[in-house]
Amino acid sequence: MVGYTFMGATHSHAWRNVSHVFDLPVTPEMTVVCGRDAEKVNAAAGRLGWLSAETDWRRLVERDDVALVDVCTPGDNHAEIAIAALEAGKHVLCEKPLANTVEEAVAMTRAAERAARHGVRSMVGFNYRRVPAIALAREIVTAGRLGTIRHVRAQYLQDWIVDPEYPLVWRLRRDRAGSGALGDIGAHIIDLAQFVTGELLTGVSALTETFVRERPLPPAAVGDAVAPPGEQLGTVTVDDCALFNSRLSGGGVASFEATRFASGRKNAIRLEINGSAGSLAFDFEAMNELSFHDHTGDPATAGFRRILVTEPTHPYLDGWWPPGHGLGYDHTFIHEIRDFLVALGRGDNPVPSFAEGLRVQQVLAAVERSAARNGCWEEIDTVVSASVDGGTASLLT
Repeated sequence: MVGYTFMGATHSHAWRNVSHVFDLPVTPEMTVVCGRDAEKVNAAAGRLGWLSAETDWRRLVERDDVALVDVCTPGDNHAEIAIAALEAGKHVLCEKPLANTVEEAVAMTRAAERAARHGVRSMVGFNYRRVPAIALAREIVTAGRLGTIRHVRAQYLQDWIVDPEYPLVWRLRRDRAGSGALGDIGAHIIDLAQFVTGELLTGVSALTETFVRERPLPPAAVGDAVAPPGEQLGTVTVDDCALFNSRLSGGGVASFEATRFASGRKNAIRLEINGSAGSLAFDFEAMNELSFHDHTGDPATAGFRRILVTEPTHPYLDGWWPPGHGLGYDHTFIHEIRDFLVALGRGDNPVPSFAEGLRVQQVLAAVERSAARNGCWEEIDTVVSASVDGGTASLLT
């Protein structure tokens, strides 16, 4: 694994626990974790359960005892690490968004397609697909119970940078993060909308805003601006919020809002889908619940009903607790690792693929183009895969 802080810790928890929960065709061994600071990465290795540590990801990729590389770094080096690992014959799990630019995502998808011809697999880490309620929503839509999809409403609301004195961390710098709320959390709801509906976004009209344009530079840190805390300001080079409308490939419409300035909202992912025969609604702050409305029933008793998604017949829940005993954020990563390892054991290409990550990247780029043109309509690139040699990769498997 490359990276060991927030995402690295969540992925480590998943690697440690996945084989204790699910019967798997392969059993992972946590061989090596990589970070730039030798003292910190060695401490992280012991704390998170890794057998050894490296300070150069290139040495990690070269190691014969590494068969899979998990990329948990900021987006500015996703492409370099993932492509090198794939070319070295290592399977790759890469955090979202896939890259910082469409060009990088294209290069990564091409590398993934070349590697797949030799049995080397890759997957992008959109963990919220693995919330059991979201997976159940996908099953309900796939079964046709919503009829024709008319509307999608998607929000991802956080508040961790409302304070203007919050420092200029890497997520607020375009050179490291690619974009702000748009790529960090907006990418998730774009993926969820396409995953649950089975449709693609075809165009957008967008606006973005940066509310706090300068922030205190952080204390000295490897790779970051160096200054005493609070004594200098740096420029925020990403969006604080993004709002956009879109059309779906099936004829419906969708609206999206991603912000890190919704005071009082910690991690509110809200998704509502309205169809000709019914509706679904989900809020991650009540992640074990799904609301379902059957519009074909008796109007006298019609309305949304609450489904507690904890039954062993619900997605992923056969390995967990008795009904009514809910899951949490960390379980989504265990499910993600489980799906990847099952695909490896079967010799299948796991999903979401790098091609699906590329499609999300194309939407992000269209949003930024539209916002730069004061909301003018932007078509989303119709290329769904950076295919090579005439081959194509399926986006919605």
